[in-house]
Amino acid sequence: MTTASQGEHRADAPRNGKLRVLVVDDSAYNRQTLTAMIESDPGIEVVGRAIDGREALQAVFDLEPDVITLDLEMPKMDGFAFLRLLMARKPTPVIVISSHSGSSTVFRALELGAMDFMAKPGRQIGPELREIEGELVRKIRLVRRLQAVRLQRRAQSLARQRDARDTREIDPLPDPEDGERSFVPGLEGSSRHSPRAKDPETLAPLGVVGIAASTGGPPAVQQILCALPGELPLAVLVAQHMPARFTRAFASRLNKMSSLAVVEAQDGMTLKPGRVYIAPGASNIELERDGDGPGVVRVRAAEKGASAKITPSGDMLLASGAKFFESRFCAVVLTGMGADGSEGAMLAREHGSAVLAEDPHTAVMPGMPQSAISAGVVDEVLPLDDIADAILRFSTRCSKLDSGRRTGPNAPPVMGANGPERGHT
Repeated sequence: MTTASQGEHRADAPRNGKLRVLVVDDSAYNRQTLTAMIESDPGIEVVGRAIDGREALQAVFDLEPDVITLDLEMPKMDGFAFLRLLMARKPTPVIVISSHSGSSTVFRALELGAMDFMAKPGRQIGPELREIEGELVRKIRLVRRLQAVRLQRRAQSLARQRDARDTREIDPLPDPEDGERSFVPGLEGSSRHSPRAKDPETLAPLGVVGIAASTGGPPAVQQILCALPGELPLAVLVAQHMPARFTRAFASRLNKMSSLAVVEAQDGMTLKPGRVYIAPGASNIELERDGDGPGVVRVRAAEKGASAKITPSGDMLLASGAKFFESRFCAVVLTGMGADGSEGAMLAREHGSAVLAEDPHTAVMPGMPQSAISAGVVDEVLPLDDIADAILRFSTRCSKLDSGRRTGPNAPPVMGANGPERGHT
């Protein structure tokens, strides 16, 4: 097996405007395959390869790559230890290449500061490998629009949150129809990390939150959910751009880390307070509601063809939530490339819903929140650390509506939907 010290470092590679990539994998076959895939793009070059975390760390200082592809299971120093040291010493964008779609390992890597992840290619050359090649190249190109220091700050925020969280028993992923949680109207006297219990079967949420996110989203969603109390009187739905094989593991990890009940959404689920519904990968989720009922989740197969939206679609989630819940709906647009979520945010504004956006100046990828802000429909532009508090304020307003304020199509907005905007514009 050829090692970096035996000639795979190309420290004299010219800085000619190409994106410089370091490939880290203990398999010679995988290093060779990934190199060929990456260098299929004339604007990208592999400047070095390493077989474990130790070699990779040295290569980072010697070669100063723009981006790193990283295997997680390696000898001597695994990918997790490498990420901790990298983000502390020289923050650099990292794309995890993993075959562990059924475990939470990739999400642990994202917590530690990795930018994104994708499935590891197989050993057989074929159409699937070519599809992976295109995805890998696209993710590497995103680095030109990213500031690695934001990944470092995100990892530090999650670490502080973990340190502050009380130790409690980790629950397994609940069955979609079981594991109901206790509910306390309003939030007075509640703990952000209160224990889970059963709530009445017929109880409907006082309001609904829809979250749209893409690159950099999984740690951002985790940070928000972990800052919310288990007895939150709202239902939360998340459209996070993610491959189909990973969304159940994502829901499972969030369920373990937060005080809320987190599930991968299934068609026909009834919305319930204190529950989070993660859109399945390669599918979209929308909301339906019959009169004043609690609302139902609908899982839609993704469209195919040139007109197909990226999935899960933030626009579809936010638009349907605003249509059926109006002033009791809060649209949240987080980090991500592109403009997904902006059309849904515009419709949310039209229906009197609250609209929040992550501050593009602190987001890992500013495209999605900036697009919503540029449309002029955002009520509050907030750093990630403040979004959970804004959701709690929305929850309090929903509680006041439930205590006697008008509801229905002519209800007043609950969070300045037509008032002055705050934050960056």
